[in-house]
Amino acid sequence: MSAHTPRALGAIGTVIALALLVLSLAFPLQVSEASTLRWWQGGLPMLAGLTLLAAALYGLRPTPGIVRTAVLVALSGIGGALLLGLRPANSSVAPGAAFWMATIAVALLARAGVQRLAALDEPGWARSATSLVFGAWLLFFWELLVTAFDVPRVLLPAPSHIVTALVEQAGTLAGDLVQTVLKSVVIGYLLGCGLGVGVAIAIDRLPFLQRGLLPVASLSSTIPLVGVAPIAVMWFGFDWPSKAAVIVLMTFFPALVNTLAGLESAGKLERELMYSYAAGYKRTLLDLRLPAALPFIFNALKVNSTMALIGAIVAEFFGSPTSGLGFRISTEAARMNMPLVWSAIVVSAVVGSLFYALLVQIERRVTFWHPSVRSL
Repeated sequence: MSAHTPRALGAIGTVIALALLVLSLAFPLQVSEASTLRWWQGGLPMLAGLTLLAAALYGLRPTPGIVRTAVLVALSGIGGALLLGLRPANSSVAPGAAFWMATIAVALLARAGVQRLAALDEPGWARSATSLVFGAWLLFFWELLVTAFDVPRVLLPAPSHIVTALVEQAGTLAGDLVQTVLKSVVIGYLLGCGLGVGVAIAIDRLPFLQRGLLPVASLSSTIPLVGVAPIAVMWFGFDWPSKAAVIVLMTFFPALVNTLAGLESAGKLERELMYSYAAGYKRTLLDLRLPAALPFIFNALKVNSTMALIGAIVAEFFGSPTSGLGFRISTEAARMNMPLVWSAIVVSAVVGSLFYALLVQIERRVTFWHPSVRSL
C-alpha cells in the first residue's frame, strides 16, 4: 500500500508510539524521594498502559471508514485521559521517564487519528469533527503539560481551573456579557456599519463628496484606539454609550471602503443594459449595484464583527461601570485572579466566533448566487 494513501497516514508515528510505550516499561512513571511508580503498580497505571498499547496496535492497521477511524480516536482519547490521571499530584513528586514517553506516544497517536479523520471522504460534518477533535487534543496537552510542569496559575492556569472559574462565576460573566456585547457592541456595530454603508451610497451618488468626505473618513481610521477611548469616556460617560462611540469610529471606515468597492464592481455591460431600459439611479442601485456589492459589504461586516468586540473590551480598560468583559479582565488581572481573567477571554472568544459564524451563514443565504458561495 502506498504511503501517500489515507490508509497509511500516521503509520510511522504509530510505530514510534508503540516502541516508546514498550520502552517505557523499563522506567518509572513517577519519581519521589520515598518510592517510584511503574505501570503495573496499581489499577489506573495498568489500565492506562493497556489502553495506550491497544491504541498503538490498532493504529498499525489501516483504518479506512468512519467506524475504524472513530475507534482509533476513541482509544487514543481514553488512554490520554487515563494518563492525565497519572500526572503528579504535588510538586514533591516528579514525572518519570515513562510518563514523558507515554506523553509523546499519545501525541503521535493523536496526530495519526486527526490525520485519518481529516482524510475521510465524507460531507461537511467530517471537517467539523476534525476541528473538534483537534481542539480537544490541544486542551488535553495544555492541561497535561501545565500540571506536569507545575506552572503557576499566574502565568498560565490549566483548562480545568478556567472551567471551574466559568462555572463558579457564571452569573458575573453573564452580566459582563450583557454589558459589553448586548449594549456596547451591538449598538455600536449597527450604527457604525449602517453609517458606513449609507455614507458610501451618498458618496457614490454625489461625486463631490468623494473629494471632500472620503479623505476625512480615511483620517478617522488612523486614530489610535487608546487615544480616542479616554476622550469618548469624557464625552459620553463611563457607561456603554462611550464604548459604542468607539466602536462606531472603528467600524465606519471598513464598511465605507468595502461598500464603495462593491458599488464599483458592477460590470459595464450590466450598467449599459440598465441604461437601455431607462432605469434611473435608484432602480440601478437596488437591482444591480447593491446586489453586486453584497459580497464586499459582508466582508466588511465580518471584519467589523471582531473589531467591534475587541474595541469594546479595550475601551472598558479606560473607564467602565462595575461590569463588562474588559472591566473584568483588567480588575481581575490586577488581583492576580488569572483563571477568571482567562474565563472572560474564553467568553469573549466564543461570542466573537459565534457572531462571525452567524454572519457567514447569513452571507451564504443572501449571496447564494455568487461564485464564491456556490463553490462551497
